[in-house]
Amino acid sequence: MALPNRAAISVEEYLSLDRDSIETRHEYIDGHVRMLAVGTVNHSQISVNIARILYDLLRGSSCRVLNSDMRVRLSESRYVYPDVTVSCDGRDRGTVDIIQFPRLVVEVLSSSTEDYDRGRKFTYYRACPTIQEYMLISSTYQSVEVFKRERNNLWTLQVFGPDDMVTLTDLGIAFAVSAVYEGVALSEDDHQPA
Repeated sequence: MALPNRAAISVEEYLSLDRDSIETRHEYIDGHVRMLAVGTVNHSQISVNIARILYDLLRGSSCRVLNSDMRVRLSESRYVYPDVTVSCDGRDRGTVDIIQFPRLVVEVLSSSTEDYDRGRKFTYYRACPTIQEYMLISSTYQSVEVFKRERNNLWTLQVFGPDDMVTLTDLGIAFAVSAVYEGVALSEDDHQPA
């Protein structure tokens, strides 16, 4: 949710606001600040599961898996908090509080964020040249979507269902969709669209 009645602020003002904020996180898009909403238990469990899966598969590599506490810089005027980020660049290690070279970003979809994550936010991610894959995970039914950069303006989409293995070709790893939903209580009323 955007902060009401606020004029555009500078990156420096945003970083000061966000770093001083103990209880909330804020994204920054082109001068405007957006406070992040609180997620559900399913959202949290899926985020933990995918972070654990990626961590286990990338252990021993140059890549690091980061949770939603990590601010990601997409450009000089765009800072976001993906649910999970993978960076394989040594400059994104240590005491930095901004990831500048994300390679994979993951968003767990909710009813309040799905349109934004699929639309405008995906546009921001596509404009970041280091991002090679973008993963969207449903929190209401077992579905994982992976968008892969083929060339600058060409992205391909693969959709994975309950019995599938997700392949992240850029990172050279694969995992079962079912593992992403371990411990997640999905309602019988929530079903995969036709």
